[in-house]
Amino acid sequence: MTSPIDWRAAAARAASVVPAGPPVDRTGAAALVASLRRAAAQAPPLVAGVTGLHEASAAAGDRPPLVVDRARWAAAATETFASLTDGVLPPPRLPGAARVAGEQLGVVLALLGTRVLGQFDPYAQGRPDGTGAGRLLLVAPNILTVQRQLDADPTDFHLWVCLHEQTHAVQFAAAPWLADHLRAALARVMEPVDGDADGEDAPAPVARPARRAVRGRAGAVSAVPGVLESVLEPPQREALADAVAVMSLLEGHADVVMDEVGPTAIPSVARIRAGFEKRRDERTWASVLVRRLLGMDAKLAQYRTGAAFVRGVLGAVGHEGLNAVWAGPERLPTADEIADPAAWVARVHG
Repeated sequence: MTSPIDWRAAAARAASVVPAGPPVDRTGAAALVASLRRAAAQAPPLVAGVTGLHEASAAAGDRPPLVVDRARWAAAATETFASLTDGVLPPPRLPGAARVAGEQLGVVLALLGTRVLGQFDPYAQGRPDGTGAGRLLLVAPNILTVQRQLDADPTDFHLWVCLHEQTHAVQFAAAPWLADHLRAALARVMEPVDGDADGEDAPAPVARPARRAVRGRAGAVSAVPGVLESVLEPPQREALADAVAVMSLLEGHADVVMDEVGPTAIPSVARIRAGFEKRRDERTWASVLVRRLLGMDAKLAQYRTGAAFVRGVLGAVGHEGLNAVWAGPERLPTADEIADPAAWVARVHG
């Protein structure tokens, strides 16, 4: 089935408009890349020390990171989106619509590409023997930008960033079913509801309001839960709420782990966290506009809601008890439980 989004056009447009990043000479760039690779290797054992997920951490440490520029991150993001939406979105209905959608998405990715520090992509192909699925991307220009803004110690800051992203790698290694679970959740958000028949026979039908939203935006994919909720029927809203709960868990868990590693490994961790939280809360008119456009306020809420859930569970049953969440989809917190950790503990641990 033809995709409603021209992914190559999206990657090309992002690469053509995203700024290169802060100035750095060849020696400085080489040192930055080397430091990030060291930090990525150091992070998994530290994650294991906090979480007790030793086997999963070893698997995460077996993947070399990709240190990329902003354009390469945008290209990787299109690959992930293409994988996630394969067979889910309806085909384009107008000539050139996929190209237009790709161009629009490319502009959004260019904006995001100036802000993302790192990303673990669980959908990247592994080695030919079937092992090592997933990849860690570290966006060097953005890490350098924030490092300079915070006046952070480079070694400490690089390890702090890698702790967050490698915690995601550990999560997916501990729960090999999780990537497919999230892919299925997206499909449920976009599947038809009872009585959704408007005379169209699309190979991969989606809910009527979501279908209209896709057409109205020339196929662009929105990352803003509030926007999605406004065009979804109740069954899809429930599926979206559960998916957001899972994402909140993943982000909050990573935030808690990176802070629990503590000053023994990262002497300036308190200063970095304080500076980073201040940066997250910045309220200039430009930052508010960009964050609302890209749905980043919703993302920040995920970090904080998820972190509160994780801390609540840890207070009751510790990391060993929290690790039950990786045993299977039925152990994941629901949309109600992510705001009520005691309810999850009662259901899972009795």
